[in-house]
Formats: sequence, C-alpha cells, structure tokens
Amino acid sequence: MSKKIVFMGTPDFAVPSLEALKNSDNQILAVYTQPARKANRGQKLVQSKIEIIANKYSLKTRTPKTLDSEEEYNFLKSLKPEMVVVVAYGQIIPKRFLNIPKLGFINVHASLLPKWRGAAPMQRSIMNLDKETGVSIMKIVEELDAGPVIHQDKININENIDTMILSKLLSQLGAKSLMNVIEKIKNNEAKFIEQNHEEATYAKKITKNESEIKWNKNAKEIIAKINGLNPNPGAWFKYKNERYKVWKAEVSSKSGLEGETLDNSLTVACKDKSIRMIEIQKEGKNRQSIDQFLLGNKIPIGEKIL
Repeated sequence: MSKKIVFMGTPDFAVPSLEALKNSDNQILAVYTQPARKANRGQKLVQSKIEIIANKYSLKTRTPKTLDSEEEYNFLKSLKPEMVVVVAYGQIIPKRFLNIPKLGFINVHASLLPKWRGAAPMQRSIMNLDKETGVSIMKIVEELDAGPVIHQDKININENIDTMILSKLLSQLGAKSLMNVIEKIKNNEAKFIEQNHEEATYAKKITKNESEIKWNKNAKEIIAKINGLNPNPGAWFKYKNERYKVWKAEVSSKSGLEGETLDNSLTVACKDKSIRMIEIQKEGKNRQSIDQFLLGNKIPIGEKIL
C-alpha cells in the first residue's frame, strides 16, 4: 500500500532519494527545500538541486526561510502526510512538527550513527581517516541525530577518497536504504533501535579556519584534510600572500623542513614525509593540473610555504 509522503531536502545528496520516491508507488504530497540563494560572481539567484528536480516533475514545492511559523505548521498539517522524509534539508525540524505525520519524520543520515552526528559527517569521517562509513535511516527526535535507527548500510573507504566522491556513493546508497525502510514500514516489519548515546561523536560544521593547511601535521593527515574539504570549502596554503587551493595531492616519501618545497614538482615537506601536489588552483584563477600550473608559476626548491 502506497504512503503519502512529504519530502524535505536541498543539495545534490538528496536528489537520488527524491528520484527513488518519485519512481515508486508512493505519493509525494509536497517537497520542501531551501530558498534560492545568490551564487557565483553574478550573484544570481540559484535554485537548490531539489527545487529543480521537483519543478521537473511538477511537484508542489515549498521554500520557506524558516519552518517555524504558523503558516508552515498549518500547511503541513493540512496535507495529512503519513510520513515526512528528510535528506540533508538544512533546517532543524521544530518540535511541534514531529507529531504531525502518523509514522513520524524519517531521516537519511550520512554516517553510521551514533558516530558523526551533526552537519558534516562525510568530511569528518574522511578527515578522521576512518576505514568505513555508511548511511543510517533513523526517526527524527528533538535532539540532533539522536533518534532510533531502523536501518544501516556500510561501505569501506580509503585514504584516497574525497567528499565529492563519497557524497555520490552515499547518496545512491541512502536512496536504496530509504526505499528498503519504507517497504519495511509498509509491511509492519520496521524495528527502531535506540542508539548508544554514550558512544556518540559529533561532526561539527566545517569552519573557514580549519581549511588552512598546517605543515606541522603528518602527510596522511594533510591528505585527509585536502580530501575531506574537496570540493567545499577546500584546503589551502599561502605563498607570498597569495592563496592556493589544493584539489588533489598524494603522499611522497621525501622529507625536509616543515613547509619547505623539495623539488620542481611542488612537493612540500610535512612533519612526517611530504605531499606532492596533483591539482591546484591559484586564487582568482582556474583549477589546473600541477604540470599546467608550473608552466606559469615557478615556486623554487627550498621556498618556505606558510
């Protein structure tokens, strides 16, 4: 039996879940997403990826700046949804909303809860050099990401994966897991298991201050930062007061003084070993391979990079 569902999501990560729901026998009553925002140099208003998909399918769309209003509360209540599915929506669900749907709010979260609750689970997992991660389907409660879990799927990750790739993998896995959970709910087979709250860790939002590369860390840690912050906000260093964003790099066995350039391929010494740049972007310029970059940007051996 199909379910009447309201969907809440915003970025690319949420698209596979919305697509899966649209291609199922379930009824999407409305789609909530963050309002269009100014972006790029032209500062034009850009719709979220979910709003674009919702419009493509002519789904009823809501883009409130905040959910916490009488208008949105009454509107959601008037829809009489059986379930609300939330995937990277970007707003806290007000407490009084949680009892509107008979089957509650179901969330697709990109970690193996209770590990990495919060805003940046994929980035933190990579930066922490975790060996595995996954998705958790849970019921939303008042406390952040603390609700009982109905289903988890795991994947192995390595030190070469970045957030862009991991997001694509987990978004597809999350959509598949979500549909499995909805089937379980339909068949009265759903079992929600409380998290072990004592084991909870938190993936706090990435700050701009964290993006700067510190050469007094070992090479693996720096690579993990570069990968974890790819594509946004990006890890960077400064050289002669200009900022350079590192898109991709690899560990090198060369060693030297921390922050020192060791060869003509822009290999930079760390606390332990070094990293060799593979793709880089000078502030105000386009992203380039290191070979392209070095054609017009010479950084001599023995230079000190901040």
